[in-house]
Amino acid sequence: MGFGACLGSMCQCPMGVAPTPLTFLPGTLLGPTGPVGQIPDCIPFLNIIPFGVCKSMVNPMTASLTAAALGVFTPGPCIPVPAGTWLPIKPNVLAPKGPVVTSDSMLICAYAGVIQIKVAPPLITC
Repeated sequence: MGFGACLGSMCQCPMGVAPTPLTFLPGTLLGPTGPVGQIPDCIPFLNIIPFGVCKSMVNPMTASLTAAALGVFTPGPCIPVPAGTWLPIKPNVLAPKGPVVTSDSMLICAYAGVIQIKVAPPLITC
């Protein structure tokens, strides 16, 4: 059983170095702390804030900085590039734009990361 991800839920990417809060715009589904995330809410810099620097060599910035440092691994800036929408593990709660993002949901990044909810306020049990 997961919890609905509301405004301020923290997410983490294993290729990034810092967790960041999720931001959801006001919509039709509100929790006690603000909007609840829905499956299409995966826009970089709007819904998903960068995770500091990216450790993935698939990221062109990391690869070019490492090459410029003559092979010494140098992480580049994180720019989340979702490869689709949030993947609902248990789509039990539906909203107008699709299932609600829960603490069980994940988002695949094109640069080999898997973004997951790490801290979701237990406001909506899904």
